[in-house]
Amino acid sequence: MTSDSAGTWQFRVLENGEKWEASLGQLETFRPSDRFGQAVLAAQAALAQRNSAAAPLPPVATPPATSHVVPAEETPASYTVGDACRAYVQKTLEARGTDAAADLEARYRRWVQQSAIETVQMTALSREQVKTFRQQLSAKPARTNYSGGTRPRAKSTVNRDIAALRAALNFALEEGHAATDTAWKTPLKAAGNATQRRRLYLDREQRRALIQAADRAIGLFLTCMAMIPLRPGAMAALDVDDYDVRLRALNIGKDKGGHSRTIVLPAEIEPVLLASIGTKRPHEPLFSRQDGARWNKDSWKTPIKEAARKAYLPDGTTAYTIRHSVITDLVHGGLDLLTVAQISGTSVAMIEKHYGHLRGDIAVSALARLAL
Repeated sequence: MTSDSAGTWQFRVLENGEKWEASLGQLETFRPSDRFGQAVLAAQAALAQRNSAAAPLPPVATPPATSHVVPAEETPASYTVGDACRAYVQKTLEARGTDAAADLEARYRRWVQQSAIETVQMTALSREQVKTFRQQLSAKPARTNYSGGTRPRAKSTVNRDIAALRAALNFALEEGHAATDTAWKTPLKAAGNATQRRRLYLDREQRRALIQAADRAIGLFLTCMAMIPLRPGAMAALDVDDYDVRLRALNIGKDKGGHSRTIVLPAEIEPVLLASIGTKRPHEPLFSRQDGARWNKDSWKTPIKEAARKAYLPDGTTAYTIRHSVITDLVHGGLDLLTVAQISGTSVAMIEKHYGHLRGDIAVSALARLAL
């Protein structure tokens, strides 16, 4: 039998010297290329049912006429894409904490729960369904402001959203709820060349103007970002006890890079940190809003945009603009890329990709010093 056959699928088991077999049906509801994987799942389910019931499989002499698969509520066939997403959120919560789990849950709620793909069984998921999901996600415009402004969704944004679904489906595969990743391996592949160099750069005077135009709470947040090139999310995740006053060392425990690191800070930044700490307790946010709540990407957007407007800075000024500008200065200033990468919480490869072109002048100067 081949995967394109229209015949009946069967499986055989050699148990205690005796051969047993059962019919799985034609599996005609599945694509030909998927039938083998579905047959494996059905056979495993049937065998598990027989073993748990301590009942032998039917002998070859009297094969059953129909498939002997456990009821839908007990078989992997009833496990849906939505179930896979919820299970992966729980796994992430246990492994990486509430922030990472909340981010995944928000992406699933925004995309998977609004799509017909949520109720599709993992064993019936097809490549066409996943392709349709991706096309619909990619076509939905991104919101640029609270007044209803939109723009085409960037490839990098699409990559982040489909990565969340891809991770959930891969986890379901590991857990035995699917026989193959054929349905999503290609349709959910990340788009190439999705990340581009950040073009908007603010010099030191512009950064200073932005901070001066901002309210005190967001101003302290931006001041620290202008002195340490952390990701905004990593900066916002810091607690008071992440800063060791005695050693002037800052422990970054939560970042996109997935590993913690400690940065020894210059004395010049200490007044900013102490002003932000004030009378806060150890486990409170190091940087907080006026109401004491922790900053997040939704809460810092508007005050930064308003400060940029007051300082007559470009419309595209964001928290990431500060990070990009600081990294640019470090690279252009001659700091080696490994150290820049370590401070910034990224890889040397990413620094080279986005900032390597800034090393041209440094290379020219170094070569000039070799002249005899």
